[in-house]
Amino acid sequence: MLRQVAISCLIAALALPALARTRPHYGGTLRVEVEGDPWQRPGGLARSLVLDGLTTMSPEGTAQPALAVEWKSENDDHRWQFRLRPGVHFHDGTSLNSSGVVASLTAVCGAACPWTAMHAVGSSVVFTSDSPIANLPELLAGDDYRIALAGAGNPETAPIGTGPFQFKGFSNGVITLAANDNCWQGRPFLDAVEMRIHRPIRDQWLDLSVGRADLVEVPAEQMRQAHDQRLTVVASPPALLLALAVSDTGALANPNLRAAIALSVDRSALSNVIFQKQGEITASLLPAEVTGYAFLFPTDRDLGKAHELRGGAAPPLLTLAVEGGAAMQLAAQRIALNLRDAGFNIQVAAAATPQHIDLTLRRFQLESNQPQPALESILRAAGLAVPVPQSTPEELYKIERQVLDTHMLIPLLYLPRAYGVGGRVRDLRLSLDGTPQLANVSLSDAQPEVTP
Repeated sequence: MLRQVAISCLIAALALPALARTRPHYGGTLRVEVEGDPWQRPGGLARSLVLDGLTTMSPEGTAQPALAVEWKSENDDHRWQFRLRPGVHFHDGTSLNSSGVVASLTAVCGAACPWTAMHAVGSSVVFTSDSPIANLPELLAGDDYRIALAGAGNPETAPIGTGPFQFKGFSNGVITLAANDNCWQGRPFLDAVEMRIHRPIRDQWLDLSVGRADLVEVPAEQMRQAHDQRLTVVASPPALLLALAVSDTGALANPNLRAAIALSVDRSALSNVIFQKQGEITASLLPAEVTGYAFLFPTDRDLGKAHELRGGAAPPLLTLAVEGGAAMQLAAQRIALNLRDAGFNIQVAAAATPQHIDLTLRRFQLESNQPQPALESILRAAGLAVPVPQSTPEELYKIERQVLDTHMLIPLLYLPRAYGVGGRVRDLRLSLDGTPQLANVSLSDAQPEVTP
């Protein structure tokens, strides 16, 4: 199942260094096309270019300094102090300070933050918690906790950050981001990124083939087709968890019905038919290569047991909502068929519907290859604020087992993130969560910087 992804990654690893034989030059505009909203949280590409976090993840999956240069924990990880990097400015010239960080993080998560309280103390931000948060530096590297200037710009469509690119405008469906000459990380090679949004995948690929785009999306279910069309594809390891979030209210307050739903879904059909055998089938919240114990969670469908748990009584109509595009809609329809086979009465509705939602097909982003912060990030994104204080495989398995036994979150598939790359793009790499790292990208036809 992972063979195609591994081959894609190997091809990319071999091809990209060959593309980078010339010394990178400053200049040029990278043309990117995306199907969705590049400001969405998490995973929005524009967010990753404009906003920074207090920490960032190294390729090895450990937290490293970003807007914070150092940190320390006290009181058995109940108190953390992060010292800010001096001399950093937002794109409008405002200095980064601890009170601004507190305001930004408060606006992002409010009462749902991993910590209990947060305070500005001089040039540091202090986090305190009623329970230990041993992996706070890794959590703060997540996309949800990027820092924007509070009270300035539009936080949803034009945030002001400290990142390598700054928002310059939006016109005719194109977001323009300009290089931040004074970025604390150093100026990016590119002069600008033009991001065409809400662009259908077929149109993206056509633009790439005729030279109107440099970077386009390749959904997992279309990776084979992209290779058949001879696109240069860069793919991540499994980075997106496809899972079914199940309500524990109404008819589904009955745990037997939730368990019956978990046993009714045919993961193999989802993988083989909808997603073209990309990624891996899973009944675990984390990929097998991250924990080593994913095989302990069985993935097989058991329709007979599902009927037994349902008890013969026909439950009321259940509503299944779906987040995402065409492939997610098709996956939701197939899940609905699976549940009808088990005797459930299911209707599929849009995620934004005002009616009560019993089940939601969602995607969760894997933001670390370290199991402890990765598991806690997914649980928090799912609205299950379960602390993950231990890092041993035995303790992590115990926590995950307790969560999955409630059947309020049913893992289905892990999918890669992939992109088609034009011939003039140099030095493209993907982060752990599959996001393109455009700050280090250059263009082969860019003009060298002229020094007077």
